[in-house]
Amino acid sequence: MNIWEATLAFLVVVLILVSLLSNVLVLICFLYSADIRKQVPGLFILNLTFSNLLMTVLNMPLTLAGIIYKKQPGGDQLCHVVGFLETFLTTNSMLSMAALSIDRWIAVVFPLSYHSKMRYKDAALILSYTWLHAVSFPVVAASLSWLGFHPLYASCTLYSKRPEERTQFVIFTGVFHTLSFLLSLVVLCFTYLKVLKVARFHCKRIDVITMQTLVLLVDIHPSVRERCLEEQKRRRQRATKKISTFIGTFILCFAPYVITRLVELSSIVPISSHWGIISKCLAYSKAVSDPFVYSLLRHQYKKTWKDIINKILKRSSINSSALTSESHNQNILQTE
Repeated sequence: MNIWEATLAFLVVVLILVSLLSNVLVLICFLYSADIRKQVPGLFILNLTFSNLLMTVLNMPLTLAGIIYKKQPGGDQLCHVVGFLETFLTTNSMLSMAALSIDRWIAVVFPLSYHSKMRYKDAALILSYTWLHAVSFPVVAASLSWLGFHPLYASCTLYSKRPEERTQFVIFTGVFHTLSFLLSLVVLCFTYLKVLKVARFHCKRIDVITMQTLVLLVDIHPSVRERCLEEQKRRRQRATKKISTFIGTFILCFAPYVITRLVELSSIVPISSHWGIISKCLAYSKAVSDPFVYSLLRHQYKKTWKDIINKILKRSSINSSALTSESHNQNILQTE
């Protein structure tokens, strides 16, 4: 194994460890906090978290083995199952992100009717469609034997070895990426840009009120005025940063892999196996970024973790105090 392959193998190991830890933390927060469980977006985040965890536990280790041994890990049966899961889980993750963006769009653009438009029943219907959509493509691929070990990506995925079926496989792959990656991207862009438009409108209204207040308060201290203006600037940038993160991470992680797959099928440009594995690692990195982008950096999850840590420390402190007291009593008895 040369230095490039060793570096890529190390990268996959890091992705596995960070993804496993971060997604488990999200799951713990969901199980601990009743407030998070009550919220409808929690169902979409839970679905996304389970997809990321399964991808981390089942797919990433076999890709790591493929990089190290440069051949198919395990038998054909195992590779077909893992390829089926990879296609399903990747599509399910993309559609879960689209579902989260739809939820935010309804919450921001239609706040008064949000609770009537997005109930648990509605979320369950969206998740049912997500699963049905995501499972349909690997079912078709499995029935046509289009699942196997692809040496370019060192992983079990969509793959056809038969030249006579090349045209059908190209059409299938194009439709698959159009109805998974491209569809999700269009939904993300449409919904989040609508959210950004509403956020900027509200920011302008707040800015007008703030400026009117600053004009009326003639005797206000310059430092207070400066802080108000600085807060205005941060408020305008906050929504833009969040939405850029949602859309940007989706494109950065998935686009290189999707484009590589389509270019590979066109046979126009030869693709290096190193780049194929790198693009695959970028797709895997979405399982690492999702917990932070959608969950762990949000105020509610931070508060939940503080509560968990405080509870653990408090229990530890009580146990320590009890042990100290018991030891002190034993010393007194021995002295007597």
